[in-house]
Amino acid sequence: PQRAAAERLADLLVEKQLAACVNILAPCRSVYRWKGAVQHDEEHPLLIKTTAERYPELEQALRAGHPYELPEIIAVPIERGLPAYLQWVAAETKT
Repeated sequence: PQRAAAERLADLLVEKQLAACVNILAPCRSVYRWKGAVQHDEEHPLLIKTTAERYPELEQALRAGHPYELPEIIAVPIERGLPAYLQWVAAETKT
């Protein structure tokens, strides 16, 4: 999304404890086909840290709050990580 929308989404996800941390990455230029036409947009990708347990609610909140009709939402499984960091993510996303 654009910068302002990215910041709103990041705040919402952390406030609702759906994410422990959200990185708003540097703007990038995306080129893609949408409804038969090639589009060019500047976007601010988000790197969101959550748990597998919180993912369904996180996805729902992203879809509801994202300005795009079809946002890119991709989950990558974590095989390893600093144990203390992963524990922090789990603690910050508990309900």
